[in-house]
Amino acid sequence: MAKPFTPKVVTANALLEGDVIYQTTNGWTRDLSQAEVLTDEADADLRLIDAIQQPHLIVGAYLAEVEASASFPKPVHFREAFRAKGPSNYVHGKQEAI
Repeated sequence: MAKPFTPKVVTANALLEGDVIYQTTNGWTRDLSQAEVLTDEADADLRLIDAIQQPHLIVGAYLAEVEASASFPKPVHFREAFRAKGPSNYVHGKQEAI
């Protein structure tokens, strides 16, 4: 029996800057809270295909599992929580606001 589909977001890295980015309904964002949460497996697959066809903008696109809360998506796995916080070598970028 197949595992039920769980909410996902399309994530990748920006080609030029290397930042973690998330797909929205009309482009890309560096803010996970603005990402499009996909709850249908077929739709998620189509959105991932759309992302992969943008090699001039992004690299390494994949579906990341999230918990779809009322306010914004939250990463389920440690790796995604770590990526959402930004670079880990010193405080800059997204971590500057923490």
